Amino acid sequence: MSTMQAEHSNSAPNPFGLSPDHQEILDLATNFARDELSPLQERMDNEEWWPPHVMPALGQMGFLGVTVPERFGGAGSDFFTSGLIAQGLARHNHSISLSYLAHENLCLNNIARNANEDIKQRYLPGLCDGSKIGALGLTEPGAGSDALGSMATTAKRDGDDYILNGRKLYITNGPVADVLLVYAKTDPSKGAKGISAFVIEKGMPGFGVAQKLDKMGFRGSTTAELVFDNCRVPAKNLVGEENRGVGIVMSGLDLERAIVAMINVGMAERALELAVDYAKMREQFGKPISSFQLVQGKLADMYTLVEAMKALCWSTLAALNNLGEGEGGRGEAHKISAAAIMFAADHCSKVVSDAVQIFGGSGYMRETEINRLYRASKLLEIGAGTTEIRKIIIAGELLR
Repeated sequence: MSTMQAEHSNSAPNPFGLSPDHQEILDLATNFARDELSPLQERMDNEEWWPPHVMPALGQMGFLGVTVPERFGGAGSDFFTSGLIAQGLARHNHSISLSYLAHENLCLNNIARNANEDIKQRYLPGLCDGSKIGALGLTEPGAGSDALGSMATTAKRDGDDYILNGRKLYITNGPVADVLLVYAKTDPSKGAKGISAFVIEKGMPGFGVAQKLDKMGFRGSTTAELVFDNCRVPAKNLVGEENRGVGIVMSGLDLERAIVAMINVGMAERALELAVDYAKMREQFGKPISSFQLVQGKLADMYTLVEAMKALCWSTLAALNNLGEGEGGRGEAHKISAAAIMFAADHCSKVVSDAVQIFGGSGYMRETEINRLYRASKLLEIGAGTTEIRKIIIAGELLR
C-alpha cells in the first residue's frame, strides 16, 4: 500500500479551500519535498543533475499514476490531487516538480486517458512505480507557439510500423526519459488535423538525444533536443486513431496549464516564506528590516498575491477535475486553465522578484535558494504556452 491512500481522493474538491483530506495530501507532499528533495537542490542546479532515485521514491509515496486505475499500478485518485502534489513538491524543489509534471501529467496521464488497453498494460505500470521516466515530445525547433501548424516531424506507415523523422526541442526529461508520448504528422496535407500520437521507447532504432540543453533555471529538470532519424515505431504504439492526435494535444495542454499553475503557487509560497524569515533575521540601522514599513508593504503584497493565486488555481483544478476524454482545447476548460497559468506565472515572478529585493545583495548570489527560484520563475511565463498565447486563448473564448 502506498503512503498516499486512494480514499483521500474521494472527498469533493472545494474551490475556496481544501478539504481535510486534500490538505493532508498537500502536507504529505510538502514534508516529503522538504525532508528528501530540498537537500538535492544545490547539486541539481550546479550540475544539471537528475537524481536517479527520485522517480522511484515518488512512486513509492504513491505520487505517480495519481489518476490511473489501481489495476495498472496507479492510485485511483483524481486530477485535483495531482495538482496538490505538484504544489507541495514545488515548495522545496521546483525542478523535481517540473519533471513530475512532464512524467505524471504530460506522459502518464495522457496515455491513461487516450491509449488502448494494450498500451496501458505495457507502459502504465512502469510509469506508475517510477521504474520508467516519462516525457512528452511536442515542441520543435520551428514549432513553438505554433506547435501544431508548424510541426515538421512526420510519421509514415510502413507495414506494421511507422517511420518517424524530425526533431523535438526543449523536451523536459528528454535526457533521462524511458517512455515518450510523441506527436508527428501522419498526413501533412491536413495540417493540424493530420497529427497522430505515438509511444516511443528509449533504445528504438533511429531515436536519440541530440543534445542536453543548458538552461538559466530549473536546471535539475533536464531538458533535451531529440532526433528521429528513420525511427521505426510499431503501429501498435499509435495512441488513439491516426490523424486524431490534435484532440489529445489540446485537452492535454489544458491539464498541463492547470498543473504548471500549481508549480507557480508552490514556488511563490516558498519565496514568501524565505522573505519573511530573512526580514526577521536581517538587521540594518540596529533593527530587523521587518520593522521597516516599506518591507512590510512588500510582504503584505506578496501574501495577498499568493492567496489570490491559490484561490484561482484550486478552483481551476476543481473545474478540470472530471474533464472527460476528448474534452478540452475549447470552451470553459480552455479559458480558465489559460487564465490560471497566466495569473499564477505573472504573479509568481512578481513575488519572487520582491523576495530577491528583500534579500538584497545576498539574493543576487547564484548559490542561494531565492536566486534559484528567481532564475526559474521566468520559464513559467514561457512554457505551456507563452503569456501572449494565454491572452489570445482567453480573449478568443470570451469573444466566441
